[in-house]
Amino acid sequence: MYNILTLNKIAACGLKNFEAGKYTISDNCDNPDAIILRSFSMHEMELPESLCAVARAGAGVNNIPLDKCAERGIVVFNTPGANANAVCELTLAGLFLASRDIVGGIDWAKTLKGKGAEVGKLVEKGKSNFAGCEIKGKTLAVIGLGAIGVLVANAAHALGMKVVGYDPYMSVKAALMLDSHTQIKAELKDAVAEADYITLHLPLMDATRGMIGEDLLAVAKKGAKLLNFSRGELVDTPALIKALEDGTLSSYVVDFPSDEVIGLPKVVAIPHLGASSEESEDNCAVMAAKELVEYLENGNIVNSVNYPNCELPRTANTVRITVLHKNIPNMIANISAAFSGKNINIENMVNKSRGDYACTILDVESIDDAAVEEFKAVEGIIKVRVIK
Repeated sequence: MYNILTLNKIAACGLKNFEAGKYTISDNCDNPDAIILRSFSMHEMELPESLCAVARAGAGVNNIPLDKCAERGIVVFNTPGANANAVCELTLAGLFLASRDIVGGIDWAKTLKGKGAEVGKLVEKGKSNFAGCEIKGKTLAVIGLGAIGVLVANAAHALGMKVVGYDPYMSVKAALMLDSHTQIKAELKDAVAEADYITLHLPLMDATRGMIGEDLLAVAKKGAKLLNFSRGELVDTPALIKALEDGTLSSYVVDFPSDEVIGLPKVVAIPHLGASSEESEDNCAVMAAKELVEYLENGNIVNSVNYPNCELPRTANTVRITVLHKNIPNMIANISAAFSGKNINIENMVNKSRGDYACTILDVESIDDAAVEEFKAVEGIIKVRVIK
């Protein structure tokens, strides 16, 4: 029996993937085997010894202590692409909100309540205060060409925009999905300098924190429009405010409001609605649950953010062993020697690494508890899971 702890409300269609009788699901569990969550912050949370995996029903994982989990042998998963269409659609709405003062116009129209027959005339007189431009024929720079960025780029092209993109880590899958009309730039500054609109679709990490700052904004077109549906911290706030004040940026649409930007002229602050669609929440919940089931029952890692993806088809009549370990020399040899020293035959094996960490999955004929305990003591091994 596996114990699943939910730290947020998770869509029922996702939880249905945990087979009754094999899993217990609770929002109050002392010894969980796995956690499934959305936006709950785990940074101050004490990680139980029983915890093997964490699945984020969404793409961003800055609410999870990834390094701490990796050191403890806790595999962290996310759900890339599951909410991509929802974020893409809101980004398209952001393009229009940045182009025409729709929000300001709506707020102004509310002030006309009670004007009776005069409303029509007042509307015609005042509407010019909220005029804007069309997006057709304008240039959009898509910074980050993952699942969301590719959808945005393709949709923008279909709407008549010229699209340039920047992503030094673009995957082969993303490249194949990207419309051939998108021009890929080798340098971030080149993409920004050409753009009437700039939209951000990349993860928040040390290398990207504050990346939209004074240096980059200095090469932007006068009056460019910035959209941020990734993470607020990607943009340096003082540099942003200065750019809005001096006209470098004519508008900023952000899905991650902060106290510094709420209420500023030219800023449209949306309350983190990017993935807030029924379909997105369902897709993320289903994907996160399936990732946990696959890891708990088969030891396979798919869509991890702190360990390498590592999969091995199950072999009949064998015991599955998943070993999480440091990515250091001679580990494979040491693992093999530990098994051969116990006269344990390895039927199948696969090894993958990612940065400082690695995973080795093995199928063996049998193994006893004493051998497992000795095996755990091998230098460099972080966690051993035996699945029978």
